[in-house]
Amino acid sequence: MNIYARSFRYFRPFFWPTVGGIVLTLLSILLNLLKPWPFKFIVDGILDTAGGTADARAFVERWFGGGPAATTILWLCGVMVVISLLGGLVNLLSNYLFVNVGLQALLKLRTELYGALQALPLKFHDARRSADSSFRVAYDSQSIQTIYNKGFATVFSSLVMLVATFFVMWRMSPPLTLASLAILPFVVWAIRYYAVRVRTQSTLIQERESALLVQAQEGLSQIRMVHAFGRETHEVEQFRGKASKSLEANMGLNMTTVASALVVGTLMAAGTAVMYAIGSLQVLEPGSGFTLGDLLVFSAYLLMLYQPLEQLTYTAWAMEGAAAGAQRCFEVLDKEDDVPEVAGAVAIEGVAGRVVFENVSFFYTPERPVLKDVGFTIEPGQQVAFVGGTGAGKSTLLSLVPRFYDPTAGVVSVDGQDVRRVTKKSLRAQIGMVLQDTLLFSTTVRENIAYGRPGATDEEIHEAARKAQALDFINAMPQGFDSPVGERGGQLSVGQRQRIGIARAFLKNAPILLLDEPTSALDPSTEQAIMETIKELMRGRTTLIITHRLTTIHGMDRILVLKNGTIVEDGSGPELVARGGVYAGLYRDTMSHS
Repeated sequence: MNIYARSFRYFRPFFWPTVGGIVLTLLSILLNLLKPWPFKFIVDGILDTAGGTADARAFVERWFGGGPAATTILWLCGVMVVISLLGGLVNLLSNYLFVNVGLQALLKLRTELYGALQALPLKFHDARRSADSSFRVAYDSQSIQTIYNKGFATVFSSLVMLVATFFVMWRMSPPLTLASLAILPFVVWAIRYYAVRVRTQSTLIQERESALLVQAQEGLSQIRMVHAFGRETHEVEQFRGKASKSLEANMGLNMTTVASALVVGTLMAAGTAVMYAIGSLQVLEPGSGFTLGDLLVFSAYLLMLYQPLEQLTYTAWAMEGAAAGAQRCFEVLDKEDDVPEVAGAVAIEGVAGRVVFENVSFFYTPERPVLKDVGFTIEPGQQVAFVGGTGAGKSTLLSLVPRFYDPTAGVVSVDGQDVRRVTKKSLRAQIGMVLQDTLLFSTTVRENIAYGRPGATDEEIHEAARKAQALDFINAMPQGFDSPVGERGGQLSVGQRQRIGIARAFLKNAPILLLDEPTSALDPSTEQAIMETIKELMRGRTTLIITHRLTTIHGMDRILVLKNGTIVEDGSGPELVARGGVYAGLYRDTMSHS
């Protein structure tokens, strides 16, 4: 579907405000067409320059009673002001309606775009930088407003003004009108020629601006590492390089705009000059009936004719730039969810916590197999650890349970139900998670703990914090549970952030618990304290945990060892040590370094 046609579906809910804007625009155009006439009556009906006209003198006599010339002139000048004021007020109202519709459409697109990004699976987000997605939501989405306000609204008003002005000019002098429009084919050519360049350069600008935002976001989000390694100058140079490329793209577009304005301006100046030459000769020609007042009115209408032509020219280029931004928005909206909600999916409730992997394989691309024919069963309440080297597929395996990804082959089931046959929302409601780096939002401690249960009471939030052994440090904060945690929890220590994440899991109280390296970023003393809290959290829950610190999971019910995407060992810690296999070697290395 054409980008413009697709964009207009965002304006359908605002049909009546648009109709109101159209009516007011027509009235504004009518008032604009009346503007030159008071001066014509001054020239031809009072000043009597170049002979004047009987019709003009009769009009002045009828409406102003043949009073003193100075008084009549003042009245006619007052009429000019009134017409201009009324036109301005009507134009103000029509602009308000059109701008409001454009902003409402922008709100609708931004919300839809952000919702699409929230719904798309992790595989989509893994493949692109978050700053690029943010740029599309914040900046590319503004193209929808441009398409409406500079597209529909401007094109409509310009075309109506063009037709109305042409009609009046034709009634006054067909030859002069045709002479004035001789430049039209050249203007159309200029519009088409420069429109292609504008769209290409606008797309390049948006891509480079997005890259610049990515560079700034990454440099600032990793500011501690930048300072730690003394790489401030390097980061500034990297930013300068991206900014320079953006500057070049912006310079190219601006030069194209300036060149196009020069071409169109010259064409219109030529058209104006031709009209003045022919019109002046008609005024001088005896018996032509074309007076100086007519020439002045015609000149005013010529400006009214060229103004919408010029607006249409710049609108065409603005629309091409907007089309580039809209295309980037629609790329996201058109992205297919590769973890779709199947038709007839049912809600899963009252989960006991039996998790089964049946011949599960997964790869991001056929050349990169991550899991290969993995199979195991975890009974309700059982605590199972997954160990193995980096890249063995542990985190991917955990991600298949809440359907962050779907297996390429095989089945993952919870309580006997294929997770692809249940709704994602109900499935994830049965799963609690604690990650290596607890993700916190820039809100309060209370809101972060209650993120998984927004309707939780204060008592429930406080109890979850107590179970996570977070109550003491929270109460010591200036505003307690209402204290802001800073961006990404920057005002809390790593251990405190982890306890907030554990409190969040306690509050959710889900029957299945996924733990992905929950203590790897902690020092030994903090790790030991956190593990005591985690053991309390795991009690009575089906638990899948990933960790490199084998001492923390050696006593769990089962340990599954992964190597190159397959399970090579399965048993309790002591059993696996006794076998003398992969786990035994890893465990001996751990104990020798402890």
